[in-house]
Amino acid sequence: MERLIYERIRALETDHWWFVARRGILRRLIARIGVPAGARILEVGCGAGGNVPLLREFGTVSAIEPDQDSREYAADRLGQPVEHGLLPDGLPFAPETFDLVCAFDVVEHVDDDEGAVMALARLAKPGGAILTTAPAYQWMWSHHDVLHHHKRRYRLPAYRALFEQAGLEIEAATYFNTLLFVPAAVQRLIKRLLGDQSADDAMPPAWLNKALTTVFALEGPLATGTGLPFGMSIAVVARKKA
Repeated sequence: MERLIYERIRALETDHWWFVARRGILRRLIARIGVPAGARILEVGCGAGGNVPLLREFGTVSAIEPDQDSREYAADRLGQPVEHGLLPDGLPFAPETFDLVCAFDVVEHVDDDEGAVMALARLAKPGGAILTTAPAYQWMWSHHDVLHHHKRRYRLPAYRALFEQAGLEIEAATYFNTLLFVPAAVQRLIKRLLGDQSADDAMPPAWLNKALTTVFALEGPLATGTGLPFGMSIAVVARKKA
């Protein structure tokens, strides 16, 4: 990612509506997975470390981050080491180490996405789970994706196929950020037509941030239950065969 994006995430991820509501959905998904007591959990691509406190609710967490500044910032913030590592072949942990392996908006950054998912699968214990998210729909590509160094966006069938090809069993696969999908899609299309390259992840006024958090959070039960038919993002829960 561009350096300004790393710095922006540090400033936003505690309170911005998108991060707050997404963590609510992730919490529901992890509860659905049902990790064992004392679970060993890994987050690959932890960035500034904003998701680690959530993951600590479910077990002992290790973290990997390739960006040195973010790694040092996260280690200081979290009070624990954050390892250097890269998908698919530069991961510092032995195979079959973790009960839950997480990668939140990571796979889309990797040239070899098939190899990346296979690497995540190798880190999971037999019977362990992999939880990932990714941005949806290539037609929604914008300057946001360029700044974040995305390689692609996904449709749900293609994204879940990466996990099936890695020999994993799909337990949940859904779009999310659905209720805000139409206004977000319209905004991005208009900005593309106008050649507007301004950021679309700035912190809104407090009243609007609270309203957007509330709306996004409303879809949590569906996103983590029967699933949603479209949305700005994708989540997949996959299980390694015991």
